[in-house]
Amino acid sequence: DLLSKKSVWIFGGDGWAYDIGFGGLDHVIASGEDVNILVLDTEVYSNTGGQASKSTPTGAIAEFAAAGKVTKKKDLAQIAMSYGYVYVAQISQGADYAQCLKAFNEAESYKGPSIIIAYAPCINHGLKGGMGLAQNEEKAAVTSGYWNLFRFDPRKKDTGENPFSLDSKAPTESYRDFIMSEVRYSSLARSKPERAEMLFSIAEKDAKDRYDHLTKLIKLYE
Repeated sequence: DLLSKKSVWIFGGDGWAYDIGFGGLDHVIASGEDVNILVLDTEVYSNTGGQASKSTPTGAIAEFAAAGKVTKKKDLAQIAMSYGYVYVAQISQGADYAQCLKAFNEAESYKGPSIIIAYAPCINHGLKGGMGLAQNEEKAAVTSGYWNLFRFDPRKKDTGENPFSLDSKAPTESYRDFIMSEVRYSSLARSKPERAEMLFSIAEKDAKDRYDHLTKLIKLYE
């Protein structure tokens, strides 16, 4: 009792968390141990050449998905929330710094497994204006509905509160304008316009359905 509490954190990217290391990650969050996980979600294997991962969204170009990824992005947050005893948060620092800090504080104080998934633009995205504008891109991802902010805190169930908090509002900016500001999408529109239109329409609908689902979770967890 005279020693400082140890804070245990595991850091990794989406290629590890969603894909090649998912079995290990799933084992850790299912264990019930007091451990924290931070996933830096770049939506691609950033360190090994930009290959598509299970986190790569529909329509994005990457290695092994040169004509745009057809399948939708894996929903790691929903998988973690299904356990019921795992703290889960999706954050985007440039969009809401206060929500980002709140998620880290809650994850750290939670006596059990926690996972925070952070939207992380990377060089493979081909941001117009360069990586110096990454924080602006993080904000645009949320305001366009491309990325959603929320927190799931199992402790609140014991106090009669809603454990699920949807922290981002309905989209106020254009989803298409957002994705077209990145080369991983705009290059497909130039090289294969018809295919791009088909994939982007699917991705845009998926984004709307995803937000609608999150709003329904508020009532579901009440």
